[in-house]
Amino acid sequence: MLVNQGQPTATQLAALVDGKLSHDAITRSLHQQDYNSAHLWQVVKPFVHQIAQADGVLIFDDNLEEKPYMATNPLIRYHFDHCQGRTIKGINQLTALYHSSSSSLPVAYELIEKNQQKLDLKTGKTKWISLISKHQLLRQLVKQCIVNNLTFRYILADCWYSCADTFTYINGLDRHFIMPIKANRKVALSQLDHQQGRYRSIESLALEESQLLVVWLKDVAFPLHLTRQVFKDGDTIQGELYLMTNDSTADSVCMQTQYARRWKVEEFHKSIKSNTGYGASPAHTVRSQSNHLFLVMLAFVKWEALRLSTSKNHFALKKLLTLNATKLALQELNSLKSQSTLLAKAA
Repeated sequence: MLVNQGQPTATQLAALVDGKLSHDAITRSLHQQDYNSAHLWQVVKPFVHQIAQADGVLIFDDNLEEKPYMATNPLIRYHFDHCQGRTIKGINQLTALYHSSSSSLPVAYELIEKNQQKLDLKTGKTKWISLISKHQLLRQLVKQCIVNNLTFRYILADCWYSCADTFTYINGLDRHFIMPIKANRKVALSQLDHQQGRYRSIESLALEESQLLVVWLKDVAFPLHLTRQVFKDGDTIQGELYLMTNDSTADSVCMQTQYARRWKVEEFHKSIKSNTGYGASPAHTVRSQSNHLFLVMLAFVKWEALRLSTSKNHFALKKLLTLNATKLALQELNSLKSQSTLLAKAA
């Protein structure tokens, strides 16, 4: 996966190692066992302990890899893509990425499998659903990371995961989160208002930029800090975020600075799709497809190890490997041309 330029097939790997492994043996290995998040942790754990820091963050996000031409199965289903604003057929993966000042590593993940049919009362059509929601999977992964003694200061995720149940769950584990929240969510400005059910939408509060406010979110029993982050181009406002945390010691600068680290998961998604053949697997069964994605996680860990030892980013490393491979191919081509010339002269 690190050196391959096309589809990472068993046949290509067998040829690459000069037949020391047969393509049948490689194929069998992808079908004999289900590799999952627990296996990933066993591989990445020593590396994580080397880079772990008290102010590390645990970032959650899901990505959708489109598979328009492959047959559907519990793994390849139709999912709503928030970036494109439409439903597409593909694989949906939720990842927990640990980020410290020196590195980012996937420490847990779940593949979204839709294996139960449900009648949609609005459309009258039957659709496939997952028995466990992504919110529940996120909470399971948080618990798994804590059981694994992972050291982190904050849990970060986008606004899609900002639900009352998740906030309550994380707070109950005595952990802190920073997440954006939609402007139409309801909050109370005092505990008394919260108890009496007097709520206002966040957008109606007219928060100033970087203003910090203590609020009670509807369906959440404890107070939260709320701040507004504004993104400008000169004097023009390009966008805004309402950030929320259960850390009573955090100010607006801390919340904005820490949440900016969430971007590392976007870099992770870009690297696995560009540098490891994430979406290029020719596998057709759920097990082999799942194991391919497990190997992608391992490939990313290898890239990170190489990045730290060479001070080159993933894309620079891939470019270097590709350039050297092209040079060898050119040498081989010139050698073939030379042989062809000699044969022509001899004739």
